[in-house]
Amino acid sequence: MIRDFPLPDLGEGLTESEIVAWRVAVGDRVELNQIIADVETAKAVVELPSPFAGVVTALHAAEGETVDVGAPLFSCDTGDGDAGADTGANADADAAAAAVAGAAPGSTAHAAEQLEADASPGPNLVGYGAAAETGPTRRARSTALSADLVPPAPTTAETENAAPVAVPAARGSERPRSTPPVRKLARDHGVDLERVTGTGERGLITRDDVEHAASSSRSDAEHAEHAALGRPAETRIPIRGVRRHTAAAMVRSAFTAPHVTEFLTVDVTGTMELLRSIRDDRAFSGHKVTPLAVVAKALCIAARRTPEVNARWNDEAQEIVRFGGVNLGIAAATERGLVVPNVKAAERMTLIELADAIAALAETARAGRTSPGELAGGTISITNIGVFGIDAGTPILNPGEAAILAMGAVRRQPWEHRGEIALREIMTLSLSFDHRLVDGAQGSRFLADIGAILREPGVALTMA
Repeated sequence: MIRDFPLPDLGEGLTESEIVAWRVAVGDRVELNQIIADVETAKAVVELPSPFAGVVTALHAAEGETVDVGAPLFSCDTGDGDAGADTGANADADAAAAAVAGAAPGSTAHAAEQLEADASPGPNLVGYGAAAETGPTRRARSTALSADLVPPAPTTAETENAAPVAVPAARGSERPRSTPPVRKLARDHGVDLERVTGTGERGLITRDDVEHAASSSRSDAEHAEHAALGRPAETRIPIRGVRRHTAAAMVRSAFTAPHVTEFLTVDVTGTMELLRSIRDDRAFSGHKVTPLAVVAKALCIAARRTPEVNARWNDEAQEIVRFGGVNLGIAAATERGLVVPNVKAAERMTLIELADAIAALAETARAGRTSPGELAGGTISITNIGVFGIDAGTPILNPGEAAILAMGAVRRQPWEHRGEIALREIMTLSLSFDHRLVDGAQGSRFLADIGAILREPGVALTMA
């Protein structure tokens, strides 16, 4: 039986996802909960498991394409018999597919109960997972696939010889080895696969091979054209994935919330001395406490004194919603673009706990494995522009948040200290806030509280 797997709602309320990479090809046999693809939704790259076992018969989108939620992602011959036979079993299978395709958290267990599955649970993805199907044993139906779709098993000689191997096509001619999505990509870009050398296993032509060939071809043609016109060559980069999401969010924020930005330059010598003492204390070995962690702790304390900054504007209900806790967003620059995962309940954490949580978020973001849950639910954010040597800026609010703090670089420079000029460690803070929720006095008080803590960390003990 041929089963279609529709792209599920991955829990972010989005309507589409981009195929980053396929882990399978047409003709491959997949197992229940085997990872079949990496998909990107909003700002997270998520591994997508298969809801059933069988032989892949079709991939309905190429890498780089965007698929709507609910649209077929891939098809699989599950070997369940002919369509229309054994109606009860097919109904159970359809129920399992429906559970995978966007059920709410907890529905996996319900689907498993319907199917009377007792297999151990497989990987879970944002509240859904596949339940193993049980019932009368059926012999898997063979699927007729052309030789160009099913690469032959490697022999010992092939394993030892790394030279590319061409797989014979059905009519006796030879064609370069590639998967259907890669061939479609080649057609879209006008790339002749006969002229492409595959870098994949046993000479398989990959998506990167096609894109490199297309880029080289375009570059040569455009260079000649621009040279003839006296213009420099151009490089065109598709806007998609994280970059597209970030651009849309920033435009929406900039033209919806009236931004106000205030600046405060602070002597943070006291904070830097605290960090040096923590670093030298064996009790804190294994913990990397950075200026960002201290600023984050100071922000949480200051937000308790000025709750207006930890809020959002509900335009539909015409309400200001104040949050009872701080889910602190930490802006992180990654290879795929800017992401802002958040530390849940940051106000409850000690300085050391907050430093560890921030380090873990940053590591996950750099690896491109930030989960949708880590990206959702932020209430206020910090961006550390100081790591790039920048002193100040005008950060744009994350949609749905009332404030964002940018911390600049720490610099040693002459500064007035106790009536004299001395070399001190100085930082500039830049606070942008939504003037619909936060007025000037509230924003100034919030920023001044953060500055006071950074100037003298012991001041935090006096703040209620």
